[in-house]
Amino acid sequence: MEQVKAWKDACLQANGGVAQEAARLQKELKQKERENRNLQKELNIKERALAETAALLVLRKKARAIWGDGEDA
Repeated sequence: MEQVKAWKDACLQANGGVAQEAARLQKELKQKERENRNLQKELNIKERALAETAALLVLRKKARAIWGDGEDA
């Protein structure tokens, strides 16, 4: 009877550890997903800014080609 109780206790502890580990991993996964979403938003903002800057440089080049360089600097 003592062996059965010891086996039962060992099984319950083993399963409890798995459940705790699963909960910890789930929490960590949600945190990583949040970080990923935030980084993706930041990347999208930077990509839009880069595209806007490139468009402005192209327009400036075209304007200078049409009207000449109006800057004395």
